[in-house]
Amino acid sequence: MSINAEEISKLIKQQIENFETDIEVSDVGTVIEIGDGIARAHGLENAMAGELLEFENGVMGLAQNLEESNVGIVILGEFTDIKEGDEVRRTGRIMQVPVGEELLGRVVNTLGQPIDGQGPINTTKTRPIEAAAPGVMDRQSVFEPLQTGIKAIDALVPIGRGQRELIIGDRQTGKTTVAIDTIINQKDQDMICIYVAIGQKESTVRSTVEVLRRYGALDYTIVVSAGASDPAPSLYLAPYAGVAMGEEFMYNGKHVLVVYDDLSKQATAYRELSLLLRRPPGREAFPGDVFYLHSRLLERAAKLSDAKGGGSLTALPFVETQAGDISAYIPTNVISITDGQIFLQSDLFFSGVRPAINPGLSVSRVGGDAQIKAMKKVAGTLRLDLASFRELEAFSQFGSDLDAATQAKLNRGERTVEVLKQGLHKPLAVENQVMIIYALTKGFLDDIPVEDIVRFEEEMNIWLATNESELLEEIRTTGQLPDAEKMDGAVTAFKNTFLPSNA
Repeated sequence: MSINAEEISKLIKQQIENFETDIEVSDVGTVIEIGDGIARAHGLENAMAGELLEFENGVMGLAQNLEESNVGIVILGEFTDIKEGDEVRRTGRIMQVPVGEELLGRVVNTLGQPIDGQGPINTTKTRPIEAAAPGVMDRQSVFEPLQTGIKAIDALVPIGRGQRELIIGDRQTGKTTVAIDTIINQKDQDMICIYVAIGQKESTVRSTVEVLRRYGALDYTIVVSAGASDPAPSLYLAPYAGVAMGEEFMYNGKHVLVVYDDLSKQATAYRELSLLLRRPPGREAFPGDVFYLHSRLLERAAKLSDAKGGGSLTALPFVETQAGDISAYIPTNVISITDGQIFLQSDLFFSGVRPAINPGLSVSRVGGDAQIKAMKKVAGTLRLDLASFRELEAFSQFGSDLDAATQAKLNRGERTVEVLKQGLHKPLAVENQVMIIYALTKGFLDDIPVEDIVRFEEEMNIWLATNESELLEEIRTTGQLPDAEKMDGAVTAFKNTFLPSNA
């Protein structure tokens, strides 16, 4: 059998034409140290800061420290199976989380994986957890109110869409309740809510989810939970995962509210990681970059310009104080980053004033721009009235004989405090808030016994819904205060039907 040179040449050409080569190039390193959720690997010279790395057992890690001879890796998951000498390889991806409407109504962990037992989340979109905040020219000033449904906030320290308002106070002063009531009040307000629970007990998160479900708020809410038993990296990254999920909606022209509960625990987790990674500790044994940790998170809240779709992302960060010390390191950090703070005071809480908002130390740097015109008009003098009442209250303890003007101020102050009290999970529509504050500031409540104020308000809301629905509708739709004759007539007509308890 003979094969001529031409056939051999033809065969070789065919082989060359059909030759395919799949060369897979991957950077692989070796684990040289492991412990406490931190690994060090040698041989990953091209790793990027914040890049996802994969260990032999499939667990992911996050490149944090890029040093000359090794890479410090934060392990995102169980690290007991990883040992020295194991391979770790680059993925070429910066850490991302799934985003999109498919996450609404779900409880997820820091990586966006469902932990509510309701099956997988079918979403194809992802966003990096670290992203640049919108620039100055991509923003516009805050002007739309975010109604919390809480009288003391909407009247005294209003929050606007796109604002960052700090909620600060000692533990067990009702901080979470303020946020949950705000989320409940967003029903039918065209608002998507994201609640980030950092370092809380699983049972606490479960009860919060059940409250949201009971009031129909879970349908427009995503809950991101990094539990108390989760490793420190989860607690550190959870707020960034939450804001990344929110940005997907904001950049699509929607309005988002993100609650970070709370950033004190995030800072503690970050401190733990930093010390394990052998970063030098900074002021008060916190790493010097803890300010940057919070600022690059909160700066991502914005009211976007119309050219960018006009969406907004409002941030409600929480910070826990020790014995009411708002001048401590982390509280002052976050106060300087945000657009105001709502200070919840233990003394007020334990004396029965709930929500326990201290109007003297609470402030909103957006102010009246974040209120409807009607609320701005009726609540204008409220803060001064409360401040002068507190001063007179302290002064009047030393003397029994008070002149009529002082006595009248004290009486009005007592009723103001009573009006601003609110029950648990009972957010109030803005038009009803306007009506009761109008009745208060115009003196309609001055002759109502203090113990009847709460009942007066509840019954007035029912009466107005039945008899003056057009008046409420006018406030709700126009945002303007109806003329004084209409307002006075409505309040007087109800007051004539009200029976005080001492009657």
